[in-house]
Amino acid sequence: MRISLLRDPSEQPILIVTLLVILVVFVLVAGPSLCLVPLGAVLIVVLAYQMNQAHHREIMRSATRITSQSAPSLARLAAECGQTLNTGPFELYVLPARQLNAYTFGISSPRVVVLYSPLLKIMDASELSFILGHELGHVVLNHTWINTLLGGMAGMPPSLGGAVIFTFAFRWWNRACEYSSDRAGLLACGSLEKAISALVKLVAGDVNTQAELDLALQVLDAQDDSPVNVLAESLATHPMMIRRIEKLREFAGSAEYRQMAGAGK
Repeated sequence: MRISLLRDPSEQPILIVTLLVILVVFVLVAGPSLCLVPLGAVLIVVLAYQMNQAHHREIMRSATRITSQSAPSLARLAAECGQTLNTGPFELYVLPARQLNAYTFGISSPRVVVLYSPLLKIMDASELSFILGHELGHVVLNHTWINTLLGGMAGMPPSLGGAVIFTFAFRWWNRACEYSSDRAGLLACGSLEKAISALVKLVAGDVNTQAELDLALQVLDAQDDSPVNVLAESLATHPMMIRRIEKLREFAGSAEYRQMAGAGK
């Protein structure tokens, strides 16, 4: 399986633009102190590693580690997703919470995937495979460590204007990463229908019937009609849900998806 096919076409060009923005901001704003940037980057990596380790310890205290002993079915599902995406070792935790969310973190192996507990109540196995595949997509596409490094550098520009410019560029790249990871989720799930229902449930909650799903999709479909929502999206780390669904539909009909899905059989 060619992992590069998982990347949304916009992701790498946006990353290049983001890196150029970083360079331009520092050249124009930092001036003579530009030589300190490499040292600052090293310090950010060291601090990021320490913060990741501290976060890992906190997760271990408050969440349940998923193993073949503690939750056999979920552990097996996660292992299958990891095998499909060739992720290498990772740890899975379930965190008691009220929100519907999941995330991954780590700049060294094993990476950590965290599921919020309500997901297990409203999603079936195929939908959970999409959620797990999405998070593991961040791992195989190296979003976790790049995100940690670039996110740390967001605070480095010595001017408010520089920080604002960088933040817009950084979040633009974050949104492109979500499209790429949704592709990984679809590959792990193997069903466009289940991938879409998983995304809908993230925002609409427990959708049980086709009529409820259709109604939720109608509401989401109106998202990008509002200029306010379009503006808010430019400040967000995630695209509007309807855009993610549209991108998934486009990818599901592509030759790249057929090639990757066929290779996984």
